[in-house]
Amino acid sequence: MRWQVTLFLMYIFSYTIDCQIRYSVPEEMKKGSLIGNVAQDLGLDLKRLQRGRARIVTEDSTQYAELKPDKGILVVSERIDREQLCGEITPCSFSFEIILENPMELHQVTVEITDINDNSPIFRKNQMSFEISESAALGSRFALATAEDPDVGINALQNYILTKNDNFVIKQHSNPDGSKYAEMVLQKALDREEHPQLSLKLIAVDGGNPQRSGTVNIDVTVLDVNDNAPVFNQTLYKATVMENAAIGTYITTVNATDADSSSNGKVSYAFSNLKEHLAEIFHIDGTSGVVTVAGNIDFEKDKRYEIRVEVKDQGGLTDTSKVMIEVSDVNDNTPVINIMSFSSPLSEDSPLSTTIAIINVKDADSGRNGQITCTIDDRLSFKIKSTLANYYTLVTDALLDRETKAEYNISVTATDSGSPPLSTSKMLHLRVSDINDNPPVFEQNAYYTTVLENNSPGTSIFTVNAQDPDSNQNARVSYFIHETQIGEDPVSSYISINSETGIMYAVRPFDYEQIKKIRFTVKAQDGGSPTLSSNATVNILIQDQNDNAPQVLYPVQTGGSVVAEMVPRSADVGYLVTKVVAVDVDSGQNAWLSYKLQKATDRALFEVGAQNGEIRTVRQVTDKDAVKQKLTVVVEDNGQPSRSATVNINVAVADSFPEVLSEFTDFTHDKDYNDNLTFYLVLALAVVSFLFIVSIIAILSVKCYRWRRERMFYKSGANLPVIPYYPPLYADVGGTGTLQHVYNYEVCRTTDSRKSDLKYARPSSESIISLDTSGTQTLTHAQRQKLANDGSHDQQKPPNTDWRFTQNQRPGPSGAAATPEVAVGTGPWPNPPTEAEQLQALMAAANEVSEATNTLGPGTMGLSTRYSPQFTLQHVPDYRQNVYIPGSTATLTANPQQPQQALPPPQASAAQPEPPKAAQTPASKKKSTKKEKK
Repeated sequence: MRWQVTLFLMYIFSYTIDCQIRYSVPEEMKKGSLIGNVAQDLGLDLKRLQRGRARIVTEDSTQYAELKPDKGILVVSERIDREQLCGEITPCSFSFEIILENPMELHQVTVEITDINDNSPIFRKNQMSFEISESAALGSRFALATAEDPDVGINALQNYILTKNDNFVIKQHSNPDGSKYAEMVLQKALDREEHPQLSLKLIAVDGGNPQRSGTVNIDVTVLDVNDNAPVFNQTLYKATVMENAAIGTYITTVNATDADSSSNGKVSYAFSNLKEHLAEIFHIDGTSGVVTVAGNIDFEKDKRYEIRVEVKDQGGLTDTSKVMIEVSDVNDNTPVINIMSFSSPLSEDSPLSTTIAIINVKDADSGRNGQITCTIDDRLSFKIKSTLANYYTLVTDALLDRETKAEYNISVTATDSGSPPLSTSKMLHLRVSDINDNPPVFEQNAYYTTVLENNSPGTSIFTVNAQDPDSNQNARVSYFIHETQIGEDPVSSYISINSETGIMYAVRPFDYEQIKKIRFTVKAQDGGSPTLSSNATVNILIQDQNDNAPQVLYPVQTGGSVVAEMVPRSADVGYLVTKVVAVDVDSGQNAWLSYKLQKATDRALFEVGAQNGEIRTVRQVTDKDAVKQKLTVVVEDNGQPSRSATVNINVAVADSFPEVLSEFTDFTHDKDYNDNLTFYLVLALAVVSFLFIVSIIAILSVKCYRWRRERMFYKSGANLPVIPYYPPLYADVGGTGTLQHVYNYEVCRTTDSRKSDLKYARPSSESIISLDTSGTQTLTHAQRQKLANDGSHDQQKPPNTDWRFTQNQRPGPSGAAATPEVAVGTGPWPNPPTEAEQLQALMAAANEVSEATNTLGPGTMGLSTRYSPQFTLQHVPDYRQNVYIPGSTATLTANPQQPQQALPPPQASAAQPEPPKAAQTPASKKKSTKKEKK
């Protein structure tokens, strides 16, 4: 099937309408048939069609064409019947718009529908009847029924054909609108007597290929004579009527006359071959020929009507005329607004003249009634302009700012030019989308706040707040601290900030004496892309607390020497003795110092200035006043709570330095032990408790051990091993006979100290006692070695004469007592203990261990645990009174009545039951005196 494509390029003022395309296709094409290649005709790429979301916009209820964006073609989507779509209107076409976005484009497409010969001519009546008088004059015309063919052009009705007969011929006529009608003309007189009835056929044919036709039967009845036919006084009647005229409204009157008389002269009027829909609109009175309105007249449907009127007399003679009715338009249709495209939301950074919407307006009226003007509110930041007939574009006329106004209600009003004018409005709700064009703004450029020093870490100090007028993520504000140095430390070591709330916290305690002000910059940054930020300065002033006690600068306190201020006895009242100088590192009233006298040897003699710390005499110094005066001055600050410091001042009331020196020779200095007194007490308590617990555990362990050994001895019966007795302080080491245990005494004393240090060193060696394999003897390692080498039992040598005990002082069993005749150091060793004595000694040792902590009396020195169980405490001399120095005959004693003398020779010592007492010396007297003080 042939089809044509016509492309018209149109240059228009708006960039949104590019061109107009016109296609021509025949009707009754199958669905999916190609109409045209839009992409090729418009010069568009297929990707542009897909990316721009190309679509068809039409105001018709039926969409006859479909756009294939992937192929860029238009195809038939619905059956197209030209006769149904346009009726008799030619040319027949329908229009629609193709809209593309990003950027927005509008293309108008018109599809012309060409007719095909798909309809045959049709007569409304299947049969026509005529009653014609036999006296009808030749040339008489008889109107025939008109065939209707919906097709147009060559396919419409082209010719009428009358079947062959002797009396009538057909004559064709054309109406101004191109339609054809036929008349049957009498060419030969009728003879009722010969042919009272004639049967003819009228055939209507079109010009299509193949040709189509329609047929109607004509029955002619021949009547008697009626010589005159009615005649209209006008061949054409013209009238005008307003649309929407009321029913019964007068239009015009047709008039015809008949020369016949009587019944043959009476005529009647009727519409000839009136279309069905016109029969419902107009009415003609058959007697008077008045034409009136019978239905609704709509100018938008038909602007003009042509009606054929027939007049007939009683004899069947007729005449025809034409009535042309012009319809006057009335402004009865309001404009219609169609939104073809609308972009919402719109970015606030859109440039000027950005297209927001494409609007199509229509008015079914004509002339001025159909002229439409589209307007919007002039106070808005938009304007509307006409881009094509009946098309308007809504564009921006100013820069948008979402923070100023986030939404717009744009009322588009379309008004026609009728009288009175009709208008319609449509509301467009435009939302403005946000961009990150506003940085966060602090409430202040600089913030000031104060915080007390010695604050707790994590304390909330201050809160900064910044507002961002943007929305959503662009308005999400985060806070940061610019990294700067506060002295030698970064600011982050002092202050931290919550990035979401802006709350600042102290990282550590502040010290007013080290830093008095912290100045840093806080940055507020939004979450947009790219991010925007602003800065504010924060000043934190540290407030002082009274956390420092006053410090005394003068007089300087020394620990080991005595410093005294001299006041002559001739000093008058108000004599300046000295001045206490103190400072407080705090500030403000925390550093205001006051002085007062706390203690004094003679309060009536001295006073101290409350503000300046000057110590002056209150009265005249007299001879009765003591030389040594001690003052205690308290320096107190003005803080809450207040802190204080104490200074001791020694004042000497004397006229000469030697007098002062003699008085202050034995002046003692009291040391201040208050600083760590609590710590030392707690430490001592912990140590004593630990030692007590350890002692209890040791005693219980020793008791268990002794008890088990006792049971072992009881079970062994008479098979107890023989344990030879050896005094623990005597051993034969290399045949020298010296003491095995040597004690060193280190005495440290000062000239002016109440404490003396006495250090005890551990013994330089220990006696090693072993039990032989037979279990009958206990020997030292040296004795066993000597017995193994010599094979003989020699008598043990006596101890060295440097250290001797008398027989009463020597430890040993009851059977080991020496006789007075035997000299000390030359007689034999005590006899070995018997088996009963050994058992008795073991039992006594167990009791001694359990009572060791409670039975240590004067003179024991804790030596009972160092000797064998056979050694009792009563045999040990009192070493606190006498100090024996090994290798020397000198003896130190603490008894002031006992004279100091050397030890006697061994022979002499044997004759004396008690060792002589050392003589008293001045040194020993002084030591003894201090010892008694302790």
